[in-house]
Amino acid sequence: MGMTGADAGLGGALTGLRDTLSGVRYPLALPGAAAATSLAKATAGQLDDYLIPRLARLDAPLLAVAGGSTGAGKSTLVNSIVRAPVSIAGARRPTTRAPVLVCHPSDAAWFSEANLLPRLGRSGDAAGGGIGLLVMPVAVLSPGVALLDSPDIDSVEEDNRALAEQLLAAADLWLFVTTAVRYADAVPWELLHAARDRGTAVSIILNRVPPGAEAEVTPHLTEMLAEHGLGGVPMFVIGEQRLDQHGLLSEQAVAPLREWLDELARSAAARAAVVRQTVDGAVAALSPATARLAAEADAQHEAVGALGASVDSAYREAATAVDQGIRDGTMFRGEVLARWQELVGTGEFMRGLQAKVGRWRDQLVSAFTGRPRPTDELITAIESQLVVFVHGAAADAAEQAAASWRAHPAGGDLLAANPALARVGPDIDARADRVVRDWQRGVLDLVRDESGGKLFAAKFSAYAVNALGLCLMILVFAATAFIPTGAEIAVGAGTTIAAQKVLEAIFGDDAVRRLAERARQDFLTKVDGLLQQEAGRFHAVLAETGVSTEDGELLRAAAAAVDAARRADPISAAGPRAFDGTSQETGRTAQQPGRTAQESGPTAQESGRTAQESGRTAKESGRPPRETGGTPRDGGGTTPGGGEVRRTGGDAG
Repeated sequence: MGMTGADAGLGGALTGLRDTLSGVRYPLALPGAAAATSLAKATAGQLDDYLIPRLARLDAPLLAVAGGSTGAGKSTLVNSIVRAPVSIAGARRPTTRAPVLVCHPSDAAWFSEANLLPRLGRSGDAAGGGIGLLVMPVAVLSPGVALLDSPDIDSVEEDNRALAEQLLAAADLWLFVTTAVRYADAVPWELLHAARDRGTAVSIILNRVPPGAEAEVTPHLTEMLAEHGLGGVPMFVIGEQRLDQHGLLSEQAVAPLREWLDELARSAAARAAVVRQTVDGAVAALSPATARLAAEADAQHEAVGALGASVDSAYREAATAVDQGIRDGTMFRGEVLARWQELVGTGEFMRGLQAKVGRWRDQLVSAFTGRPRPTDELITAIESQLVVFVHGAAADAAEQAAASWRAHPAGGDLLAANPALARVGPDIDARADRVVRDWQRGVLDLVRDESGGKLFAAKFSAYAVNALGLCLMILVFAATAFIPTGAEIAVGAGTTIAAQKVLEAIFGDDAVRRLAERARQDFLTKVDGLLQQEAGRFHAVLAETGVSTEDGELLRAAAAAVDAARRADPISAAGPRAFDGTSQETGRTAQQPGRTAQESGPTAQESGRTAQESGRTAKESGRPPRETGGTPRDGGGTTPGGGEVRRTGGDAG
């Protein structure tokens, strides 16, 4: 049976969500970024490995994945069901590179062609060092159901844990294997909560139950399952016993589980119910998962905006400081003032304040005509002081922006990776010098354009332009200046007024005010451009993160399309349920008095502690499972309340 029209619509929506996920990144070190990255990877992986291919073939053989903690006996259980050591049990089993999937020969093509779990290679691929799925056909299994032995969910190897989660996410049915000693551990319950939240079909295998412990352990585990929203899942109890010469449990010990799997294999309706339950639960879980991813994508975008805004604020303050420095006379001090005095002759200007304006003009022109060297020195002094001033403003802005980033959760790592941001750019002085020179040329152009034919004798016009240009520069820096106390009061005030009066005599009051304002604005505009270049270093780093402004909305739109397709034709249509919670008694727990729980020789990792060594069951140890949140679903989709417990029919102990 291929994909129906509705399924095709859902399949397209799932593919769209997968494509959207492929472009989402969480590069900024926000508190939720790492979890979002993991969730996005896991969600995309489940879409690739399970949902998209499974939805295309809902009638394909069912995959049951055996999962559990270290030493729970997963491999031994799989081997015992097929009556052959197909999966190596023990600490050295190579499940990281080649997890074993066993199926009936008629089902081998489906699993060998990489329909499910397409990201894993198939039989033989693992020899080259990559991860591969070893597909092993065995005639003893009924067609329609395959078993996959997964790595330990609590393995010390990170790759093992990741592979276990990947395989479990691709399961139609979880066979969750635990023991009387380990069933209350936190890690298994975290995985069971994930199964519950995704609506995955689950069956519990309580393995290696010590003699006399079943009456206490089984009700306790059943109670815990109900408390955690997993009431009603089938449970199979296997007593502690010695393995045979091939490392297998007795046929009698695994008979109830084997028969249950055979019944499932023989009923196409039952298999379909399991598959549809798990697929529908997984699809339903995409919406809240995608909502979390979208929220984190929004947080990334907002963080970029906040970091960028802090940079803009720092450099705006720097531009304001430059403007204030012009207005308060900071520039008209020190070397600039000294060179101006040297050029125009302070005493002469003061004595001529009451004389005619024409005489000031003639004196100024004469001073420039015969003394070019002081002119150059004044220009150089203005240029040098402006460069230092602009450099300081840029340095202050860089420090302020860097401090803001350090205080932001996402900014510290960016700054650590780009420490030069906290300092001005390496060529700041050269760029500032170009800005000042361009501005000085612009001031001379203003004077030249404004003067027209007003300048006197042509042979003096070049000197006059320089003289008036310097006067205009001085006026820009000192028109509203605060003049320091002491001897500079008379000197500064007198020379500034003289420069203003000379300009007014030639251009008029209104023109001088307009020229001074234009020159000031031109300087601020050029400096602001330089500061924006400096701020651009920060913005370039933000741009390189690749954070998108649209990821959150794209994710929400993709999830909405999936929800709409699911509502249009629900996957879990009316039909037989996978598990009806019917209670069956098939005998007493198989157990061998005095025998250890060690399953395959002395390997400690696979076997773990014996019940005798631990001296108590999980209930007696008082270790409650760690609650990880989430709203309990209805037993992973199973009927609540009447959990099915099947016991092995081994020797009574």
